[in-house]
Amino acid sequence: MHQTNSQLDNKKTYLITGVAGFIGFYLSKKFLEQNCNVIGIDCLSHYYDTNLKYTRLEQLKPFEKFSFIQGDISDKETVSKLFEDYKPNFVINLAAQAGVRYSIENPDVYIQSNIIGFYNILEACRHYPIDHLVYASSSSVYGANKKIPFEESDLVDTPVSLYASTKKSNELMAYTYSHLYSIPSTGLRFFTVYGPMGRPDMAYYGFTQKYFSGEPIKIFNNGDFNNDLYRDFTYIDDIVEGIERLLSNPPVGGEGVPHRVFNIGNNNPEKLMVFIETLEKCLTKSLGREVVFEKVFEPIKPGDVPATYASTDLLQQAVGFKPKTSIEEGLQKFTDWYCEYYKLK
Repeated sequence: MHQTNSQLDNKKTYLITGVAGFIGFYLSKKFLEQNCNVIGIDCLSHYYDTNLKYTRLEQLKPFEKFSFIQGDISDKETVSKLFEDYKPNFVINLAAQAGVRYSIENPDVYIQSNIIGFYNILEACRHYPIDHLVYASSSSVYGANKKIPFEESDLVDTPVSLYASTKKSNELMAYTYSHLYSIPSTGLRFFTVYGPMGRPDMAYYGFTQKYFSGEPIKIFNNGDFNNDLYRDFTYIDDIVEGIERLLSNPPVGGEGVPHRVFNIGNNNPEKLMVFIETLEKCLTKSLGREVVFEKVFEPIKPGDVPATYASTDLLQQAVGFKPKTSIEEGLQKFTDWYCEYYKLK
């Protein structure tokens, strides 16, 4: 029987890797607000504007039960020492080199962070036993999957980017470690996470930046408004709640390997053009003047997937949870934050 609410234990220690990242920050904040011990590690990479990472960290520092370590999970010694010093009970691995297109230009960092880094985390969980490892996978593992919606039982053997390959290998590595060392682990396939203080490399953030710098936005769909360019956009609060609920429900190894994989998506895909129009409306509201993006249409990029759409039935069965924030509500919160953060009104 699943628990219907989160059961965080403030006597236990939660290690969150990638703590200065988008999801890492919100998750840490939620745990700290519930008086949990949170250890955060982040290498503060320059993949996007580090000011945003420091802004997030600033908001976590006042919490007494927060400890921050600046370090890289791809350094084995750093990870071993972290586990030895803090003996975490729960590990949430969100540290990763993100981005599909960037993996075509900079493959090295993906292997370092996503493969070696994750291997170091698994090794540490093996030597310092934990209650539950939850790690970030990605909807990109579905690759060129034609079957919609994507279900966790679908074959994921056709990744179309190196980023997707690294995430698929994380799932395989975690499965093996769960099998060999009985480490309870859960992989989460995230579907386009967005919200205030999000990642500037994401389309909705980039579109907003382009508008304010007077540039057109590029839409990679060949200008075909009727094609299947859909995205399952998931608001940050829904992601955090999903992780929180799953954490206290580790897989049990009784009948097999204590490893599971879940989609965390909105289960309600939006056409990209509808998403863009909603963003324009929300910015119009935030600024009090009409906002219309100048648009340029281009062919779809290598490594991009035309549609993402999550089935969230498994998640709902496991923890009774289904993401519920509409893009109107979520994007309004983003544009309000954006205009305030960049002092645009």
